[in-house]
Amino acid sequence: MEAEPGPSGTRPRLILEHPDFYALHKPALWLTHPVQSHGSSRAPDVVSYWQAQTGEPGLGPPHRLDRETSGLLLLSRDPESARRFFVLFKQHLVSKTYQAIVRGEPAWNERELDAPLGELGLGGGNRIIMRQAVVPDGRPAATAFRVLERRAGHSLIEARPRTGRLHQIRAHLYHLGLPLVGDKIYGPERDAFLEFRETGQTPELTRRLGMARQALHAASLHFPWDGAQVRLRDPLPADMQAFWDGLAGA
Repeated sequence: MEAEPGPSGTRPRLILEHPDFYALHKPALWLTHPVQSHGSSRAPDVVSYWQAQTGEPGLGPPHRLDRETSGLLLLSRDPESARRFFVLFKQHLVSKTYQAIVRGEPAWNERELDAPLGELGLGGGNRIIMRQAVVPDGRPAATAFRVLERRAGHSLIEARPRTGRLHQIRAHLYHLGLPLVGDKIYGPERDAFLEFRETGQTPELTRRLGMARQALHAASLHFPWDGAQVRLRDPLPADMQAFWDGLAGA
């Protein structure tokens, strides 16, 4: 069955075909892999879509991106390449760079935040169980940030996670007072995610948050393979570029 395109009309796009793996552009609002929800309905996912395109049932993602995050996604083509990727990620030999549009203009140009992350827990105004926060007894988490450009009270930031914690970039940026544009969990509206669960992505919610999804994009991947260095890049997608360009006249 042909997966429906996302709201932007886009589908996954091939960036590199290698004998051992595919590198794809994952559109925002696509899942990485199938997730069953609400009975038999499910959102489109990259793994199922690319399996249908290639006829390769053994494709698997050695890493994942959140549904609202766009960008580079790897799919291994066989068990041996899956095992090799597992080792590379475990040994922190895969370098990942993200681009984010945030609210605020920090005084610094470069900063590395080394701050443990864990579940914030319900209570104290938090009603979302998955929300992460900098907590003393959290798991080690470190992210390097660099400001690429500032514009009209916003910043385009490059993020390089040194660890791989849940919602790491989003939670660290929120901790720094720089919430992602469009983020329903780590944005200025604490209950935006609950509203989204009840009403879906309404035009009013998009207006308040700035974008219909969190402005986070997996822009590059760099890792060793067969004695060479693989370097992959995926430019800023149209929705994030349009939002950023729209700030020029603000």
